[in-house]
Amino acid sequence: MEIAHLVARRSTCLRRQVGAVMVKGKNILATGYNGTPSGITHCDQVGCLRQQLNVPSGERHELCRGLHAEQNAIIQAAKHGSNIAGATLYCTNSPCIICSKMLINAGIQKIVFQEGYPDRLSLEMLEEAGVEALDSSQVAAMSKAKGESG
Repeated sequence: MEIAHLVARRSTCLRRQVGAVMVKGKNILATGYNGTPSGITHCDQVGCLRQQLNVPSGERHELCRGLHAEQNAIIQAAKHGSNIAGATLYCTNSPCIICSKMLINAGIQKIVFQEGYPDRLSLEMLEEAGVEALDSSQVAAMSKAKGESG
């Protein structure tokens, strides 16, 4: 999760900095942060359309110049030929519904996130697809319980 936070620092989003890391077999496959596509002017230079239109968090994702961290991680994996099926995604925020659908189809098996996101349908679809989605505090508690019992 520390690496996801480090990656999030590259974000130029004015509303939320999000970082994502895809891992399989203790190997980092791809990282991503939220921001505009390559070659497009960053929001910190032209302003935030979502702020200007007073769009609440979790709604109207199409009204944004940027991509989400999870989307950028998937794109980076594809660009570099990394198979992410069966991987775990560590992300500073839980995914939105659009990212969840992409992660399901990409074959991500587990998602560990630190902060929630106002998108209930996202978590419901992940559960239905059999993708384990855990708050990082749950993971820490499970690790502690294993350590105490082992």
